[in-house]
Amino acid sequence: MVMRNKARVLGLAVLSVFVLCALLSPCIAPHDPWEFGPAFLRPGATNLLGTNDVGQDIFSELLYGARNSLMVGFAAALLSVSLGTAVGLVAGFRKGVLDDLLMGITDVFLVVPVLPLAILVSVYLGPSIWNLILVIGLLWWPSTARVIRSQVLSIRESGYVESARALGASDLWLVRRHVLPNVVPLVMAKFVLAVAGAMLMDASLSFLGLGDPVAKSWGMMLRYAFLRGGFVGGMWWWYVPPGLAIGLCILSLMLISLSIEEESDPRLKRALER
Repeated sequence: MVMRNKARVLGLAVLSVFVLCALLSPCIAPHDPWEFGPAFLRPGATNLLGTNDVGQDIFSELLYGARNSLMVGFAAALLSVSLGTAVGLVAGFRKGVLDDLLMGITDVFLVVPVLPLAILVSVYLGPSIWNLILVIGLLWWPSTARVIRSQVLSIRESGYVESARALGASDLWLVRRHVLPNVVPLVMAKFVLAVAGAMLMDASLSFLGLGDPVAKSWGMMLRYAFLRGGFVGGMWWWYVPPGLAIGLCILSLMLISLSIEEESDPRLKRALER
């Protein structure tokens, strides 16, 4: 099934390259990304992407930056999707007052602009990779909760669930046996989308100076290129590679998510075939 889906194969191939670069960065990086040397060198044989304003090798920075950027994306997505799935399951299956309460809280988070709120909370907590994960994860869950709740409501009213309930099945058994297996594809699609959103949010907050200043990440590379003359000086080798890496990662994740949604939703599959 995976090999038949060109979008998923392409997305997985591109994402796998970045994941391998992140995992193997200590082995394949030609230089120590924290080592100082001659500043503002142009790309060449010794420094494939040149050096920055303090002489650090930009290609090595790019490889090491993949580790933190991907880690923040996956960790924040795991936190947000887990929280959103739990809220959506409880709200959709229990209904009543609990549903109204949880959806009311969800609506409050949906109304508040995410980026300004993330900036305020990040400023309060201070610059740190773990704070970024916490902030993004705790602010990105409402959309997942809404989608999962809608799916659970539909499953809850289906005939086979009503029949099982009439035969004496407990709520826990119904959730484990019928609800969770039917929402797993949707959860997977939301997780992949959440990774893309978290990576974009991480790059935005890091560019604004709210990331860890001593950690290598693609967002911090863009920030330093902007602050220290990379953009003004036309040093494309400093700011284009991290921007391109972010764009390709997000594109690959979008392709994977679209392929998962296409397989789990026959209506979307028919619409794409038209």
